[in-house]
Amino acid sequence: MSERTESESRKLLGRLRDALAEEAAGQERLDRITRLIATSMGTEVCSIYLFRDSETLELCATEGLRADAVHKTRMRVGEGLVGRVARSSRVINTDNAPAEKGFRFMPETGEEIYSSFCGIPIQRLGDNLGVLVVQSKDSRSYSADEVYALEVVAMVLAEMTELGAFVGEGAAMTARHQQPEIFRGTSGQEGAAEGRVWLHEPRVVVTNPVADDPEKETLRLGEAIEELRVGVDKMLATAARGDREQLDVLEAYRMFANSKGWMKRMEQDIARGLSAEAAVEKEQSAARKRMEQVTDAYLRERLHDLDDLSNRLLRILTGQGSETGAELPADPILVARNIGPGELLEYGRNLRGIVLEEGSVGSHAAIVARALAIPLVVHAERITTEALNGDHIMVDGDQGIAHLRPDDTVVAAFRDKIAMAAQAQERYASIRDKPATTLDGVTIGLHMNAGLMADLPSLAGSGAEGVGLFRTELQFLVQNKMPKRTELAALYSRVMDAAQGKRVVFRTLDIGSDKVLPYMAPQDEPNPALGWRAVRVALDKPGVMRMQLQALLRAAHGRPLTVMFPFIAQYDEYTASCAEMDKALERERILGHPLPASLEVGAMLETPSLGFAPQKFFEEVDFLSIGGNDLKQFFFAADRENERVRRRYDTLNVSFLTFLEGIVNRCISTNTPLSFCGEDAGRPIEALCLAAMGLRNLSMRPASIGPVKSLFRRVNLGEVRDVIIASRERGDQSVRPAVMEYLRNAG
Repeated sequence: MSERTESESRKLLGRLRDALAEEAAGQERLDRITRLIATSMGTEVCSIYLFRDSETLELCATEGLRADAVHKTRMRVGEGLVGRVARSSRVINTDNAPAEKGFRFMPETGEEIYSSFCGIPIQRLGDNLGVLVVQSKDSRSYSADEVYALEVVAMVLAEMTELGAFVGEGAAMTARHQQPEIFRGTSGQEGAAEGRVWLHEPRVVVTNPVADDPEKETLRLGEAIEELRVGVDKMLATAARGDREQLDVLEAYRMFANSKGWMKRMEQDIARGLSAEAAVEKEQSAARKRMEQVTDAYLRERLHDLDDLSNRLLRILTGQGSETGAELPADPILVARNIGPGELLEYGRNLRGIVLEEGSVGSHAAIVARALAIPLVVHAERITTEALNGDHIMVDGDQGIAHLRPDDTVVAAFRDKIAMAAQAQERYASIRDKPATTLDGVTIGLHMNAGLMADLPSLAGSGAEGVGLFRTELQFLVQNKMPKRTELAALYSRVMDAAQGKRVVFRTLDIGSDKVLPYMAPQDEPNPALGWRAVRVALDKPGVMRMQLQALLRAAHGRPLTVMFPFIAQYDEYTASCAEMDKALERERILGHPLPASLEVGAMLETPSLGFAPQKFFEEVDFLSIGGNDLKQFFFAADRENERVRRRYDTLNVSFLTFLEGIVNRCISTNTPLSFCGEDAGRPIEALCLAAMGLRNLSMRPASIGPVKSLFRRVNLGEVRDVIIASRERGDQSVRPAVMEYLRNAG
């Protein structure tokens, strides 16, 4: 790149900054910019297209095309060359536009006389805002330096668009961050909530994208990079030595922080006329775009590391740290790209709802959100680039939708939904202490799932008969080191105290798959859900299992104790687990510690294989709990994290219900207590059908107990079973339509 080119680029950006600084209405300012760019680039046409909505581009200013086409010419994303640039976020540079694939001229603009075309995406941090276009009559392919200069200009336009430079009187566009937006993601935890946005990581705003003194800006960048490197080195020095994953991330940070290529590209941007902050953000935008297009998981993670590092560098340069002085609103809805379980627990029950750009229905954050009964939406793409602290937001955890800055119609409908839910909860409170007995006299035991001490107050208020599943892994997931046996014993003892004599089923450590301990080396497995997890880890590495069993025995301190081993796939895994329990009991006896007054040792049935285990297993196991979430995904070979397939298979599918009925019959023949635990247990229609197939104990989130009990108390279970059998005999694939029709007819 020549000194002259750098100088010309700086001159262009300097003129652009001056144009933006002048007092002018939004449209007038944008018109000046198109004239300035056309003159500086030596082209007859410069046009700026901005997004009117997520799928429509609008011509907002032009120099060279017909003025009466402004704000009238619109196109869909993908339509014509401009639409192709918007869709692909890639430059199109051609000396013969009519010959390009997808070319379509807009007759109202008069552009048919221009043969050359160069379209540059206007984007900020991966968010497409529009397209900058230059055109000329001569057959001309713009040079690499000219394209680069236009990219720098487009980046400044994006920053100024974000800052609202083109709104106001005579506005060229509507103000950003003020229009209603709907984000459709995936439900991570059911429920509805209304509140104000609280950004987990406040947005860094670059207010000075153009700079006069490249040497000064380069020096600022160098000093900030050095501060960043020192910070990364300190984090590496204090990182847990056994945490391979954390060390890998920090090593990637150090690699990027010391990357000469990264530094050189930012220095080149500064030489072109950008400020240090704008140069960092330009690189960050490019990384985010690459991240969207990369399918390789490892490369995506590395680009994610670079994105995070860029944020740290921007905070150093701008002084905009995470402590902005903003106060947590009274009704906070947390909005973040992602969040760890420890950070989420720090917010605790203060949160009304959570919306994440990333995450999954089985992530640590989702587990904690369920434990705290906080509505959660995951995969809400772009919400962190659109939401501002304090924005009004409504979270529909049932549908996996977030309404940002909703209009009055949405607000009214949503508040009606919340009010109806509140009224229903009041009705459920009236039957809290009554049994879940059907009209034909069948009583179903309803229990709650838990994983935190914070869950236990729900035990009395929900009407649950006990805790059907206490997930012990949360205490392991939220710490950066292995918890001590004394800590676990104290915690389990407090759980039993809080239960006030009601039965608590403690599930031993269920890690692996989507639950990886931060201080354990991650396993490189092609399909972790089918890999080294839960009891498989415990039996291969029995030290943690023994420590946990000893903690449970000590917590009981002479009280009854119930323990359940997760993910038992065959009989010998259960007998091996029981052998570890026998060793722990013997050790406690030798040490003179009080043993439990009674001990139940059960297993979770989460794989179809265990349904066909030898009869001896069913005779020996003290109780069984069907883990519905995992069992269903293995039964249908449908990953519950995969949106394309997870909703394809119905719990009320005849084949699945028939399989469950077979397990019920085997347990009846051996007098083995059986329960069902999982999301479906808390859905009234599904719960009703499970009970009709013979399940007499269900475990669910506390908020689901009221709705499930209310339905049970109003139906005849024998009639429901007859409907299911008739549906099965007809050859229906799912019994849901028949059961729904029966319930409607029954009123």
